[in-house]
Amino acid sequence: MAKFIPYHRLLIMQFLCVSNLFAQEDQNFSPPEKAPLVVATKAAGQIKIDGKLNESDWQKAEVITSFFKMEPRQGGNYLYDTKVSLLYDEKNLYVGAFCKDSLGRKGVRVQDLRRDFKWGENDIFFVQLDPQNLKQYCVSFQTTPYGNQRDLQNFNDSNTDNDWNALWSVRTQRTDSGYYAEFAIPFKSIRYDEVQDGQSPTWGITFSRLARRDYEQTVFPAIPQSFSPYRMTYAARLEGLELPEPSANVRIEPYTLYQYDQIQDGNNQSSNSELKLGGDVKWAINSHSVLDLTFNTDFAQADVDRAVNNLERFNIFFPERRQFFLENSGIWAGANNNAVVPFFSRAIGLNGSFNAEPARIDAGTRYTMRNEKRSIAGLYIHQAETKKSPGASFMAGRYLQNYGNENNIGVMVTHRLDQQSTELGVQQSNNTTVSLDGFIRPNDEWEVSYLISGSRDNSNDTLGIAGTFFAGANSNKYYVGWRTNFVSEDYNPDMGFVFQKNVINHSPGGYYIWRPKNISWIRRWDPGAFINYYHDFDSPDNFQQANIYLFPVYIYFIDNSFLQYAIFPTWQNINFSFAPLGLSIPEGDYYYTRQQVNFRTNQSAKVSLTGSINWGGFYNGQRTTIEGGLRIAPIPHAALTVDYEYNKLTDIGETPQQLETHLTTIGSRFALNPRVQLSAFYQYNTFDERGRWNVRASWEYQPLSFLYLVFNDTQIDGLDDLFSEQQFIGKLTFLKQF
Repeated sequence: MAKFIPYHRLLIMQFLCVSNLFAQEDQNFSPPEKAPLVVATKAAGQIKIDGKLNESDWQKAEVITSFFKMEPRQGGNYLYDTKVSLLYDEKNLYVGAFCKDSLGRKGVRVQDLRRDFKWGENDIFFVQLDPQNLKQYCVSFQTTPYGNQRDLQNFNDSNTDNDWNALWSVRTQRTDSGYYAEFAIPFKSIRYDEVQDGQSPTWGITFSRLARRDYEQTVFPAIPQSFSPYRMTYAARLEGLELPEPSANVRIEPYTLYQYDQIQDGNNQSSNSELKLGGDVKWAINSHSVLDLTFNTDFAQADVDRAVNNLERFNIFFPERRQFFLENSGIWAGANNNAVVPFFSRAIGLNGSFNAEPARIDAGTRYTMRNEKRSIAGLYIHQAETKKSPGASFMAGRYLQNYGNENNIGVMVTHRLDQQSTELGVQQSNNTTVSLDGFIRPNDEWEVSYLISGSRDNSNDTLGIAGTFFAGANSNKYYVGWRTNFVSEDYNPDMGFVFQKNVINHSPGGYYIWRPKNISWIRRWDPGAFINYYHDFDSPDNFQQANIYLFPVYIYFIDNSFLQYAIFPTWQNINFSFAPLGLSIPEGDYYYTRQQVNFRTNQSAKVSLTGSINWGGFYNGQRTTIEGGLRIAPIPHAALTVDYEYNKLTDIGETPQQLETHLTTIGSRFALNPRVQLSAFYQYNTFDERGRWNVRASWEYQPLSFLYLVFNDTQIDGLDDLFSEQQFIGKLTFLKQF
């Protein structure tokens, strides 16, 4: 096992065997040579967005009914009929849908009323638009029977920007026979090319519906089950539009904020208050280019991170949660990979680490341009000096060239300049990365992605290298893939993230997708295996660790509940200082086996459960981890959640020790409607004896304009002296689009 080359050959042989095993007759089909035609009708009168579809124009519009079933079995008859029509006027594209349900209001499944709701656990109707007919890109507008809004951008059906926000509106009506949904999508919120005189515009369009009660997903036009409605190579042609001439539009979003902080550290107590003004400006220069400006940026409304107990050898990836950085984040190299990320925006606006205190962002700008041939992006942010960190400038540049049908290759440069600070006793320092990456889709099923990145840090004059490679195929019958990640000891992206240094990781594997025709209560059963093998980057013969992830039971039931049983034979080589949760592991070789059972009940039900038990060996001792979750949501307007994690470590360490940890989280959400909501959670971790509250109220008083009230409270009991910190924030934002 310690020899890399023979084991590497074994991995390749295993990958090829799995590929040949799964390469069989499939139900995938290619896009039609001539796409179906959808015609939009010009409205003669005014359309009121109320979810009723009772204007006479709706009765005259073309009706689309020929949907195709994707889930739970591809093709054939479906239970839930859907009718869709399209209207337009000088300002908006209107989408009207009737989603039939034999149980009417009683059949509706909606978890809660939050914006950007969770896909897969709600009744949803959604529409995808490709306004430039690129076949590689779409924007999606989605709603539930209660009128929640979700919007996103998708690229090549592989990279999704869930945090893209557009100005649009939707209203719904629930009836005894189903529900209606009525969308108004302003043409100003959609970027399209100017149409030449005498020509008619052609957009790509798809519709889809998820009827959650029976987990039946239908789509128009037909798209294979192994893909998604975002695969725009299968899209219909939308024609009949008379579009206003595309024009530069400007969106401004100023804010005002009041913040009060109180800190008690032992017998010392301090408080301060602050009034802040700032905002963002978005200028859509043309249908392809957008310029964003931000001033005195604030992220008070962003979701906070939850506590995590890390028992592994890897760095924890905390996702970005701040809206300014989330939007268009998919354009940067490494955005679709959590192992090697040359540009990771969480390095900006914090005092050093991802969990540090915020540092003020004075100003910043971002430029993005996309067309059918290429994408270009640039970013500059200036971070103010604080008591703990010097002022800093962050810069990133990106160029991506498209070629063929769905392929691209790109380069990216990042540069961070930390300024000299006499007060902090630090010198000026620079950090730069240069990255090359690409995406290849040789056919509908296979895709290949790659990234190689080099860094230079002038503080210690080091050069480093890192990267990732992935090749995989996804079909209705199987998935097979290979991923390799590598990071040298000296790779240091000060604007990025890596999962570990001095490592090469290979992970081949796959699973078979079985959809039993005669067992109606099983939607799919995906047995399979993955190998994870790690060795040193600078000394490939030095083995680090390996495990085989075997999951013979991996079942999705017809109501989308889930059951898994997995076993993990594991090999470890510890030759460095390693102390998970403070328990020092002796150097040496270890072999042990762990087992795991995961389950979740129907998450769309009024009461649902999740659970996991993981048990077995752990280095020179034993470990048991139990996780459980309870969600009670009698109506979509109210939900209570309780989550619990228990760790028991026995006879672990140089001198065998015992450790138990308890991490408890209680959360709630209340909503008057999708625009007025109150959420809260309390979390306590016995490991560091830290408890904290987060309470947030929000009112969307007009589209994308909000009033936020936020309360945070943190207390640490394990210190010699009491430490507590309370924070209250009131924030008002206003969005205007010209």
